Amino acid sequence: MNKRICCIGHITRDKIITPDATTYLNGGTSYYFAHGISHLKNPNFQLVTSLAESDMNAVEEIRAKGIDVIVFPSENTVYFENKYGANQDNRTQRVLAQADPFKVDQFIPIKADYYHLGSLLAQDFPFELVRYLSTKGMVSLDVQGYLRRVNGENVEAVDWAWKRETLKYVDILKVNEHEMYVLTGENEVDKAAMRLADWGVREVIITEGSLGSFIYSDHKLIKIKAYPPKKIVDATGCGDTYMTGYLYMRAQGASIREAGCFAAAMSTLKLEGFGPFNGTMEDIRRVIDHRELELDVIK
Repeated sequence: MNKRICCIGHITRDKIITPDATTYLNGGTSYYFAHGISHLKNPNFQLVTSLAESDMNAVEEIRAKGIDVIVFPSENTVYFENKYGANQDNRTQRVLAQADPFKVDQFIPIKADYYHLGSLLAQDFPFELVRYLSTKGMVSLDVQGYLRRVNGENVEAVDWAWKRETLKYVDILKVNEHEMYVLTGENEVDKAAMRLADWGVREVIITEGSLGSFIYSDHKLIKIKAYPPKKIVDATGCGDTYMTGYLYMRAQGASIREAGCFAAAMSTLKLEGFGPFNGTMEDIRRVIDHRELELDVIK
């Protein structure tokens, strides 16, 4: 059966070290996406992931929410260690284990209208797979993993060598302001968005946290201001939650502007609580209805 949305990505084990405690959690784009979309109406969604047999409890947790999950076996699960100092902005990151990359032949029987690739490390999605998926449906990509290279156990920030060849097969691209600069060398949103569009991307999404987001398509830049949260509890996975809401609405036939509003509201609700989004469609609509959001189209 053809799905509307298929999210592809590794579920991770995350070790979080702070001056006060050491905590172990599951994470990754696929984890936040699957949990978030399980709370939306009729998502017609499938998750494709890969992890070690010893960590299948994370998959069973998602399946218990009624989500269709395909698991490809891997010798290891992606294992991140994030160490924070007294200043939470100071983080060192190590990769203690890597999962196997995804392969083209794994996806021959998988059919969807939208494929969202949640990259965590540069090896996750080979060029051949992105190109192949583009022949089957719309390809959406969170670029973060392509800008991370593992040297031993340490994570290094790098540019993406094959970006020009790959992005022409990407329909929807999500970057934050730092990733935007690394990819394009441009500090200004409009110039960066136009360059990415020139490379073949149809919808460029640039997120800037509390400053909101921009979506560039058809030579127009739509500015979506963030909804202010009632409180800030946990920012982990907010970008993944944004893309969950955005693709859910686009797959339902919503306009770019409508999808951006929905995604921003969903992200705000996720920010107000720990873990993945666990609200409702009604909660999202309430945020949109009761908190002022200005949308400016810049031609």
